[in-house]
Amino acid sequence: MIYLVIFSLPYIYIVSKNNLHMLQQNFYNENNRYLRWGFKNIKNSFNFLEIIIVLINLSNLFMKNKYLTIINIFYIVLFLINYQKRKKVVIKIPLKITSRIKRLMTTLTVLYLLPIIIFKDSFLTILILSIMIFFNFIMVYISNVINIPIEKSVFLYYKNKAVKKLRSFNNLEVIGITGSYGKTSSKNILNTILNVKYNALATPKNFNTQYGLIMTINNNLDKFNDYFIAEMGAFKKGRIKLLCDLVKPKYGILTIIGLAHLETFGSIENICEGKFELIEALPKDGLGILNRDDEKQVNYKLKNKCPIKWIGIDNKEADIYAKDIKIDENGMSFQIYFQELARTEPFKTKLLGKANIYNILASVALGYYLKMSIEELQLGVKLLKPVEHRLELKAYEDNVIIDDAYNSNPNGAKMALDVLKLMPGYKIVVTPGMIELGSMQKDANYEFGQNISKVADYVILVGSKQTKDIYDGIVKEGYDLEKVKVINNVREAFPIINNIEVKERKYILLENDLPDMFNEE
Repeated sequence: MIYLVIFSLPYIYIVSKNNLHMLQQNFYNENNRYLRWGFKNIKNSFNFLEIIIVLINLSNLFMKNKYLTIINIFYIVLFLINYQKRKKVVIKIPLKITSRIKRLMTTLTVLYLLPIIIFKDSFLTILILSIMIFFNFIMVYISNVINIPIEKSVFLYYKNKAVKKLRSFNNLEVIGITGSYGKTSSKNILNTILNVKYNALATPKNFNTQYGLIMTINNNLDKFNDYFIAEMGAFKKGRIKLLCDLVKPKYGILTIIGLAHLETFGSIENICEGKFELIEALPKDGLGILNRDDEKQVNYKLKNKCPIKWIGIDNKEADIYAKDIKIDENGMSFQIYFQELARTEPFKTKLLGKANIYNILASVALGYYLKMSIEELQLGVKLLKPVEHRLELKAYEDNVIIDDAYNSNPNGAKMALDVLKLMPGYKIVVTPGMIELGSMQKDANYEFGQNISKVADYVILVGSKQTKDIYDGIVKEGYDLEKVKVINNVREAFPIINNIEVKERKYILLENDLPDMFNEE
């Protein structure tokens, strides 16, 4: 028994850490995401090495003592092989040892100790413990289920604390931002512009869930803030409404409605209704900012009487719209026409892409409504800095990287290719494709491949299974397949890029970077 306990613990630790990492990345099984990941990636959840280790554990029941040392040396060798294998896997977002993870680890430890406590040194102990090791993926799920009442109590405590604090600031006004994509960029743009005149606080990074908003309110918000900008994300209907019930926004910006998270929303209609929950939560003395170039927004029938301001580029009926857009590797310049003023004003920014024009227009529209002058708005736009991993320009040796690695979608990918197309050099695309598009994912990636073939001089696809539809789209367009490489890890891309010998400067578009749970290594 002592051999089993000693030699099992290191392996239990390493597989538990991996599965807890996946549980965390799958939002603690929200909407059964963790279970779906596990059964979809069955070889990662239940692998051959674990079967061997279970057999070694069971062999301890029948082997004589003189053989046990040899058996357990073999156990150590297998453990070290597995450890080295996992060590080589590139972790993009490591496991965050939060209080919740610590509570899960405690529950998981108790579950593994139960057979030893109940059955002590017996056949059943070894048998049950061996089965639990093999089904560690399920053990982590069970621990998460057991902890649900605890997590609800912790959540309610911090939620009530946040609500009480938020309601105590009588002069604070809340601005909500949602959409299928562009939320974080729009939030950061608005935050920079408003802070030219006011004291605004935005949720950090991509803190766009109830937990993220609660943490921001409790840890960062204070009585000196004029505006609280709350990014609001959702995977299904009703979630935006929950966030609105929490923070009570007076103003709202809806970026673009697209196919992001179609798999969990279930339909485009559900996505529209889910995103408009923000605008329909606004009061009559508030303001909603909508995009007149987005047909889904134009055609939606609002269920409340909140005032609306429209922005646009193509549609000149918008309350404010952009024109004369010029773009290069240093940023963009454009004119904004204000219908209310019946005049055009010039703006410049270091940001790239049509999507950022929309985000700037939304922020300018709201800033102008909140009594900011044209000069203040122009200064705010000029001060804007690229958001990390969203069409962010980076120097790479003598070349330029266009880093658009954050959660891609069909419209965003197309806009990124439009930016790359305007660059005056050798164009390279590195991508693992798009995910969570449900039944439309195959066609969206196929079309993405077709669009890539019309822009890129060289293509590097990350993950043979994940990018098969992109590859098929490239083939369909008759692209030179000698200039297409399929790799399993993005690290392999840069040696390939370095070996491409061309006289022109290289422009490398990194489009999307999938979470660790999509690794094909």
